[in-house]
Amino acid sequence: MKRILIGLIVAAGLAAGGWFGFNLYAQHRATSEVEAAFEQLRAGGGKASHGKIGFELATRTLTIEDINVEPAQPQLANVKVAKVTAVGIRQPDEAHFSADSIDVSGVEVAFTSTERAKLKANYKIPQISARDFSGPTRADGPPLSGSIIDMYRFMLAKYATVSASSIAVPTLGVNVDAGTGNPGSGEYVYSGLSIQNVNRGQIETAKTDRVTFALELGKPGKPTKMTGELSGLAIYDVDATPVRAALDQQVSSDDNFHRIYRRISANSYVITTAPGVRVQIDGFTFDDIAIRPSKFRPAEIIALVPADGSILTPAQSHDMMEKVADFFEGFQIGNAEIGKQTVETPQGTGRLSALKYDQDKIALEGLEMPMPQGQLKMERFALKSFSAAKLMRWAANLRLRTPGQPPSPDQVLGLFGVLEGAEIKGVVAPYKTTRQHFTVDTISLSWGQLVGSIPSKANLVVKMVTPTDPANPALQPLIMAGVDKLAIDLDLGAAWTESSGAFALAPATIDLGNLAKAQARLAFANVPRGLFTTDPAQAMGQAAQVETGTFELSLRDSGVVDLVVAQFARTQNVSRDAARSAIVEMIRAQGEKIAGSSVDAGGAVDALAGFVETSGQTLTVKLTPRAKVPLMQLMQLSRSDPESALAQFKIEASTGL
Repeated sequence: MKRILIGLIVAAGLAAGGWFGFNLYAQHRATSEVEAAFEQLRAGGGKASHGKIGFELATRTLTIEDINVEPAQPQLANVKVAKVTAVGIRQPDEAHFSADSIDVSGVEVAFTSTERAKLKANYKIPQISARDFSGPTRADGPPLSGSIIDMYRFMLAKYATVSASSIAVPTLGVNVDAGTGNPGSGEYVYSGLSIQNVNRGQIETAKTDRVTFALELGKPGKPTKMTGELSGLAIYDVDATPVRAALDQQVSSDDNFHRIYRRISANSYVITTAPGVRVQIDGFTFDDIAIRPSKFRPAEIIALVPADGSILTPAQSHDMMEKVADFFEGFQIGNAEIGKQTVETPQGTGRLSALKYDQDKIALEGLEMPMPQGQLKMERFALKSFSAAKLMRWAANLRLRTPGQPPSPDQVLGLFGVLEGAEIKGVVAPYKTTRQHFTVDTISLSWGQLVGSIPSKANLVVKMVTPTDPANPALQPLIMAGVDKLAIDLDLGAAWTESSGAFALAPATIDLGNLAKAQARLAFANVPRGLFTTDPAQAMGQAAQVETGTFELSLRDSGVVDLVVAQFARTQNVSRDAARSAIVEMIRAQGEKIAGSSVDAGGAVDALAGFVETSGQTLTVKLTPRAKVPLMQLMQLSRSDPESALAQFKIEASTGL
């Protein structure tokens, strides 16, 4: 029995010795692996040190204290870490390791950039916690180039080698020093940062509860501070793979769009600047953000910025704008919406209910803005088919003009290629210093079918009410007649058909409320493509081919005849009946002078006289060419011999209630 007991004691002693021996061996191996990783960092010429390393075999827990890394490359960040604790660490192969959890405390990162302008940024992160982490056991050497683009590529490449079920950062503080005399210095604080399901370059969700910042924006001697708070920021379905392709040193030929964010949203955003300006945004969303690697080339833009900070020459500015245009062609947002916005200033408070964008238009909704005469309100303002890339190219073309010389007509008209139209709805604005209001129901302008820089198709719709200004002498007859507001309803369209050479002004309708409504149609034939030019000489040469078509006019009296009669009665100091009779007689007398030049003129004169004679009628006039009538010839004839010009047309005229 005694021997058995002694044997058990010896066996237990050997087992304990073996356990502690193996634990020491495991710790030694872990220390060797960590030291090898640090030696790899030192091999690049930098400094890398650490304090105590511990390894607990039972829970496979590795701890490393007092990490300090100072890379040889000045563009890389210096990193300090108080302690790293990795629990459940495993090494499935020589190149990778995983851990059930990794907790990092006391992180400090110092970054200095001197590529274009000296910028220092210091990050302080008290705690980082990662769960179900997997990554490489060795880090590839950083890029030899000091380019910030190469640094992004390097970081994205490292990011694409790790995965984790979650990463949590309770607080992250950033201090930015932009240098003496440069705006941009300040503090940023991120609270409640959490990331879910990181998988080798992709993230399911990244959120932060709050971001606060305070920035110095003013110049020396004129300090200006901007503070702000962003709450509820969330990013969904991140994919960095397309960004890596776009940042590749070799230009990517991939011309397809690839989504990098499914959605970016926030609950609120508040900015305050001195003196007394505060902007508040009640949330925003951006959906389906994508890039096209063949066009999304930020490195090419950075390369055009002078290293010495000098001002760009006109040629350099043009090149820069062209590159920025390419950049916008490589960037796409499916749709975006910025919620209610409030801007408080010492002059008053402005509001905007929403700013909306999709790939077809930009729209502002529910605008309220203070003005010296009162409050301006606008229900909606929209730009149709807006293109940021086209806008930049248009601006670049303007830069090509000779300094001191105005832009050419072609350069100015290039704006038609940036948009396809604009729309304003629901405007109520104070009218000058009166208590009346100027109102707009709709102003809509659209165009298309560009020939060079000139639209060959356009449409204008205007529905508005404007007060009649007592200070305007031309409006005195309306004011004396008791018309204090003028309602305008205009619908004007024009289109050219290249296959037939026909050009028509239709519809052409204007309704002046309680005065009159006019409808017209004007047609031209044999209109050549070359007429759409900004060259006056070429336009005149091409205009010789244009032929006049049919002209139709319909005018309905809603009060304008009585207004004319009343004004004539006042100026002649006669009764209204006498004034009406006098006007009718003048029309008939004038008609007799031109009756001999056209067999149809007499009927037209009778119709016009009858229109004036009885209020509330509709006058209809139609002019049809008797043969081919060249437009230029008709215009010359109209100046020299109006009767002969009129004789070129068959005239049909009538009146009716």
